[in-house]
Amino acid sequence: MRASPAFQITIRRFGVWRCAIAVLLLASVGSLVAFALAEGGSTSVGVRAISSAASIVIVLAGATLMRRQAISLRWDTQRWNLGPASSVGEEPWPGHLEVSLDLGVWMLLRFEHDLAPSGRRNLWIPVQRHGIESAWHAMRCAVYSARSAQGDDSVRTEHCPRNQKNERP
Repeated sequence: MRASPAFQITIRRFGVWRCAIAVLLLASVGSLVAFALAEGGSTSVGVRAISSAASIVIVLAGATLMRRQAISLRWDTQRWNLGPASSVGEEPWPGHLEVSLDLGVWMLLRFEHDLAPSGRRNLWIPVQRHGIESAWHAMRCAVYSARSAQGDDSVRTEHCPRNQKNERP
């Protein structure tokens, strides 16, 4: 089987990702506020403090998820490489890439670092069609069919079963 051709893309737009995170943030904080208002005076101070702390944690976590830097993603026919947008062609982090969620015009990719410390091996990459329309098809082909070019492209016949009728002793 032939390896997929080399491919490189710089991902700069994250509008769909930010909208999804904002909706989740609003729903989470809204449910905590509704809980606090519904219980009124019957809720203990401890429960209200925990609810407020949870709201703050959710907002901070959402703010961190919304901030995304432009990145360069490259398939070099051997492995995927990831790095900041300024490192095009010299991406510092080799690894493996797989599609976690595909909605047609938006994908969530999981990049697993080969060399990262065991604590932070996975990086989630949201990719949207808007902004990379001309490269969208090529990128989808690359993430779904990229295989290492290691090995022989010729057909191997040594393990194929032979047709018993056509064999001669």
